[in-house]
Amino acid sequence: MASPLSSSTVVSHRILSLHHPPLNRSLLFVKPKLPFSRTVSRDLRMRLHSETTNYGDKEHIPSSIDSKLNPLEGAGSKNLEKLVATILILAQVWSPLPLFGLDSAYISPAEAVLYSPDTKVPRSGELALRRAIPANPNMKTIQASLEDISYLLRIPQRKPYGTMESNVKKALKVAIDDKDSILASIPADLRDKGSELYASLVDGKGGLQALIESIRFQDPDKVSIRLASSLDTVAEMELLQASGLSFLLPQQYLNYPRLAGRGTVEITIEKADGSTFQAESGGDQRKSATIQVVIDGYSAPLTAGNFAKLVTSGAYDGAKLNTVNQAVITEDGSGKVESVSVPLEVMPSGQFEPLYRTPLSVQDGELPVLPLSVYGAVAMAHSENSEEYSSPYQFFFYLYDKRNSGLGGLSFDEGQFSVFGYTTAGRDILGQIKTGDIIKSAKLIEGQDRLILPAQNNSSST
Repeated sequence: MASPLSSSTVVSHRILSLHHPPLNRSLLFVKPKLPFSRTVSRDLRMRLHSETTNYGDKEHIPSSIDSKLNPLEGAGSKNLEKLVATILILAQVWSPLPLFGLDSAYISPAEAVLYSPDTKVPRSGELALRRAIPANPNMKTIQASLEDISYLLRIPQRKPYGTMESNVKKALKVAIDDKDSILASIPADLRDKGSELYASLVDGKGGLQALIESIRFQDPDKVSIRLASSLDTVAEMELLQASGLSFLLPQQYLNYPRLAGRGTVEITIEKADGSTFQAESGGDQRKSATIQVVIDGYSAPLTAGNFAKLVTSGAYDGAKLNTVNQAVITEDGSGKVESVSVPLEVMPSGQFEPLYRTPLSVQDGELPVLPLSVYGAVAMAHSENSEEYSSPYQFFFYLYDKRNSGLGGLSFDEGQFSVFGYTTAGRDILGQIKTGDIIKSAKLIEGQDRLILPAQNNSSST
């Protein structure tokens, strides 16, 4: 299957410049094993049972069946050895369980993480952005306990409300016991705001105490609403704690624009063929529609910073869009504006700083903090000159489709691009964009104070 962002899908120009070698598909798919006991052996037992039912004791069993049940009395010990060997071989081929330890190397632990339902790769931009905030460890413990409830709510029938209540109580205990540490992690000038959010998290209408009540009433709708409210409050507190980057940039990249935190970009898209956008809620049809993108400098400071700089300079105003397989991408406009190629920038999960000019090896279990496998993910295309650098101008919206993904629900291009944000409003508009539609305007409506522009940018395009 071709990569969903393959270079074969570009229009007349090299839209994504995807010249990296495709992932080894043989590592992404595991040959299914059918349980022997549920098919062949069951049919054999049923056939033998039907042939012997009406006979009673052993003397009345036909000789053909008698020989199957008593191989020592029929063909002798050699036939028994062959029968045992055959059964062992068939069991090893068809059984999903390891036999005598012979199957222990069938799939490596690193690959297995991709196929496990417990991988818990973020499936929404909001979740990915919340996990990317470098906040106080106590807040991260609260966040993890609450996020587990989101997965428990997906259980279709008997939901484990007892486990949910335990999770909230654990989060509440951390919030109360470590209050001083949590508030001390917030800068002094923001501590009053932090105290208000803390009170709301513990005792507010959408806080942890109210969430416990909803769980006890076993009302999944109220649990979902109050859980979302609690997680929003957690994210707000974490953003107060994360006042800047939690790592130092490499010396050679200090001349690039960078975003030391979060920013929000509002993009207005206009139909070029006279058609209209249909609102998801069934509202009025419009010739233009607005999308909001949250860009994340915590995990991709250079990429987000360069994008924010281009937005503030008006570089994308009037840019044409193209739709390709699973992506909406801007046309190449690098010649129209002053821009630089930023090195490929990907932060691996569990790490505290990004990797530069190095894609992740998903086959080996490496996963990014900001995954591509989310509908509405925003990333830079590759440079035409080198896969180790991003395009100085072109970005794309990724239209994730699980049907075109590998096992584990991961895109075949996961870890290969600099993802720097997610569409948080107007996701329904992305699928309605057609080739030729235009970005009427792009504005940085939040985060200007976190955009750092070096006095002299000595970086050169690659």
